Amino acid sequence: MKHLNSSHKTASKHYSFVNILSASDLTRRRLPRMSIVSPVPGPTLWLTACGHGDEVSGMVIIQELFKRLGKALLCGSVHALPLMNPLGFETATRHLPLSREDLNRSFPGNPDGTLGERMAHAISKVIEETRPDLVLDLHNDWIESIPYVLIDHDPGKAQAETVSFIQRIALDSGFCVIRDTDELYTSLSYTLLQKNIPALTVELGKPHVFSELNLEHGFNGIWNMLATLGIVHQTTEPFRYPLPSQYQARRILRYTDKPYGTHTGVIRFMVKPGMSVRGGQGLAQIRNVFGKRLETIKASQAGLILGHADSAAAHPGVPLVALGVPE
Repeated sequence: MKHLNSSHKTASKHYSFVNILSASDLTRRRLPRMSIVSPVPGPTLWLTACGHGDEVSGMVIIQELFKRLGKALLCGSVHALPLMNPLGFETATRHLPLSREDLNRSFPGNPDGTLGERMAHAISKVIEETRPDLVLDLHNDWIESIPYVLIDHDPGKAQAETVSFIQRIALDSGFCVIRDTDELYTSLSYTLLQKNIPALTVELGKPHVFSELNLEHGFNGIWNMLATLGIVHQTTEPFRYPLPSQYQARRILRYTDKPYGTHTGVIRFMVKPGMSVRGGQGLAQIRNVFGKRLETIKASQAGLILGHADSAAAHPGVPLVALGVPE
């Protein structure tokens, strides 16, 4: 690793690189790494972003956090990989363009495996060797969506204490907290949880471009979690994302993107992200090219609208709307 150092009277910053591959012209591709370390011992936090190349908000949030942490870090250390998928970022694609792999489905990786598995192994290794107290993996959801913190499905009894800890951290974020129902076993956060390393995914909404409002929300929610760890002071008025009154309480909701439509056609959405809906309420209509209604997708139970699909085209079995529903 190559290190470029700067210092502050209370914390030292370090910028370095993690080598990931050698290209056909013998140039090397690297992942940028950022660290800030207080002289006062304390918790170790990791921030990761842009594992999906088109999900870019986390990169800027990390940059802004490091600007503030130079004077605000009370103890411990913060490390970051702000651009885990530079190949996807440069081509504005979710996947690794060379292998079409999803990096966040390639963990914990393999040093002798595919490109995605090798990158995932390098990322896992550099994170795990610091024995972190918390890892926050920053993502973006659909274009029309609200920010929320996502807790992975239960990894088992051996991780019960770790799961209890991340639930408290998530609820302190000020965001809506969602428990995932998809049983993903090869994401960064889940593979860390399996090793009893506390890890959460933060979904920030609106991929592809930097939304200043979403950046502000993301910064404030993550600051709340840093304050819970005790490595920064809490702000005078802790951030709370505005939600309907029945979802303002500290509670964990369950993720669902069902029911799906059964027709191919044109989608007309009937709800907006952040709305509360009752069971049986219409979420979207699917119409044919002449405007005739083919079906209405209705909520199976009361919940909070997290977001809706980016596409105007409906296909059978494809998610249209995502909700958080009471567990």
